[in-house]
This record gives sequence, structure tokens and C-alpha cells, in this order.
Amino acid sequence: MNTTEIFLIAMLIIFSLPWLVWRVFNTDYFAPLVVVQILMGILLGPGLLGKWSPEYYQFVFTPAVVQSLSGIAWWAVMLFVMIAGIELDLGQAWKHRRESGITAGLALGVPLLLGCGAALVLLKYPGWIGPKALEWQFVVGIGMACAVTALPILILLMEKLDILRQPLGQRILRYASLDDIAIWGVLALILMDWSRIGKQAAFLVGFIVLGWGFRRLMAWLQERDRWYVALIWLALCGFGADWSGLHYMVGAFLAGAIMDAHWFNQEKLDQLRHHVLLVMMPVFFLSTGLRTNWAVGGAEVFAAAALLLVVSVVGKLIGIQIAGRVLGWGKGEATIIGWLLQTKALIMIIFVNILLDKQIVTSESFTALLLMAVASTMLTVPVVAPRMARKM
Repeated sequence: MNTTEIFLIAMLIIFSLPWLVWRVFNTDYFAPLVVVQILMGILLGPGLLGKWSPEYYQFVFTPAVVQSLSGIAWWAVMLFVMIAGIELDLGQAWKHRRESGITAGLALGVPLLLGCGAALVLLKYPGWIGPKALEWQFVVGIGMACAVTALPILILLMEKLDILRQPLGQRILRYASLDDIAIWGVLALILMDWSRIGKQAAFLVGFIVLGWGFRRLMAWLQERDRWYVALIWLALCGFGADWSGLHYMVGAFLAGAIMDAHWFNQEKLDQLRHHVLLVMMPVFFLSTGLRTNWAVGGAEVFAAAALLLVVSVVGKLIGIQIAGRVLGWGKGEATIIGWLLQTKALIMIIFVNILLDKQIVTSESFTALLLMAVASTMLTVPVVAPRMARKM
């Protein structure tokens, strides 16, 4: 078969297999389709399918096919991160800055500290820290991965629970929005390359100058032109960030964060997010699965994932419980908020993909973090839904 035919076989697998599992086993309650797609990506990766059936794996996932899939995945995830940046509502966070600042700070800070502690444990054993990482980069990277909240998946789960447009849902979005900014800020710090500091400074200065002109242009344009110009801006910011040594994903987030949500029709923006998830992001999930590795040993990887899951869940719940006591929340409210902010999936997976790209973590660390992200997301609805029902 030629490369095109094999590529289409890969696309057939990517879109059919997760959907069939999701539908046949009716997993939506504990594992939305995006989570099933991530799991199938892991199963189809070299650590599992590559071990079970190396001939079939090598036949389908040839270097040419993987390269083609990677190109689609890069653009898909850049679009997704840009949309997440656009949807940040900093105005509301500022309006409720005391409550939002305390809650977001504790929701991020406590699991970050516990995650850093878990990273220090992993440092004692070989095979976890990447070849180009300084120890502090590895520790802070793992800690932040434990603290991440995935805003896009959080929106999907709150829609499922029918609380997105309610006051509680809007509060949770404010907390997650502030944490999103912190995540990308810490990532930029981790990726700061002192040998390329001139390029990185040039990118940031250029971004500020061009961003000022871009905002004036977008305010002047009609909405139908804004969509197209936004894509040009996304490509430019992604290129600039990657050229400077940060990462194209940092550029994608900045590209979206500088845009105002009211420039776009909210319904169309929601549809764009939905269509990117439907049409393109499954390729990213598969590409992510192809990067998993169990070379350290399956038991060790699962043990590391369990450790990271415990510190992530416990840290988030402790942080939110402290915030609830300080702010005088009602009974049970902190537990619901803590579990909803535990949702990790997409943004955390994007975050650790970048750490892997920059060789700050190894494939084994990446696999453990991926398993932790999937498990924490799958726990959310089963834990929250009964509590929401009792509250109502």
C-alpha cells in the first residue's frame, strides 16, 4: 500500500474505534468521548499495541504517516489552546478578585507543592527526568502538571451537569481562568533559555507591539473577517514563540489571550471548539498515545501515576477546603468545587507534551502523567453528580 492508503487506515482507526467503544459501552457518565479517545491513543501506542503486535503497528504507523498525523495534531491543538485563551474572562475575575484570587491561588498552590514533593521522590530513581532538564525544571514541571485544571474539559463536564450558566458554574470558571494564566506563565518560566534570552525578549517585545496593532485592527474589522485574521495571528504567534525557544503552544495561548471574546459570536465560538474537538483533536490524542513508553517497567509507571494522582487529588481538595473556610462557603460546596477543578485531561496533556518535546521529562514520566490526567478526569462526574443531586 502507498502512504496515502496507510494514512487513511490510520484515520479510520482514530475515528471509528474510540466512538464504537464510547457508544457500545455507554461510557459517557465516567469517560466522555475525549477521554476514551485519549485512552485509545495510549492503547494504540508503541507501549501496548507496539508490544502486542509490532508488525501491525509498524505497518500502520510508518514514519511518513506519523509525520502527517503530527502536522494535523499541531494545528488542532494550537486552535484549541487559542480558543481557551479567548474564553478567559479576566473581567469577572477582577470584579471578584478577592474570592477568585484566594481560591485560585490555593487550588493551584497546594497541589503544586505536593506535586513538587512527588517529583523529588521520582528524582531518586533513574528514568524519569529528561536528558535536557535541570532538576528544578523537572520538579516544577511535574508539580504544575499535578495542579493543572483543564478549562475546556471543565466546560464540557459542567454542561453535562447543567451548572455551566448557573452562579456556581460561573464562579468555577473564574477560578479555572486564573489558574490557566498561571499554568502558561510557569511553563514560559520553565522553558526560558538563557542562551536564547535575546530571541525570547525580542519575541515578547514584538508580541506587545504587534498585539497593540492587532487589537486595533480586530476592533475595526467586521466579524466575518476577524475569524480569518485570528488564524493568521495564531500562525504568526506560534511561529514567533517557537523560533524564540519557548514553544508554539505558548504562542497559541498568547494569541488567544489577547483577543476579546465579545469580538466573536459566542455560539459560533462554541461551535468552533466543538468542531475542532470532533474533526481534528482525535488525531492529537492518537499522536499523544504514540509517545507513551513503558521502558522503565509497567508496574513502576503505574506506581508513579498512582502517586501523582493521589497528590493531585488530595492537594486540590485541601486547597479548596482551606479557601472555603476562609471565604465562609456553605456546607459541601468546597468538595464539589474541588472535584470539578480536578479535571485535567486536555490542557494537562498539552502541557506535558511540551515538557516531553523539550526533553524535560522522559517518555516514562510522560506516560505516568498521562495516566494520572485520564484517571483524575474520569473520577470527576461520578464523584460530583451524586453530591449535586443531594444539594438540589
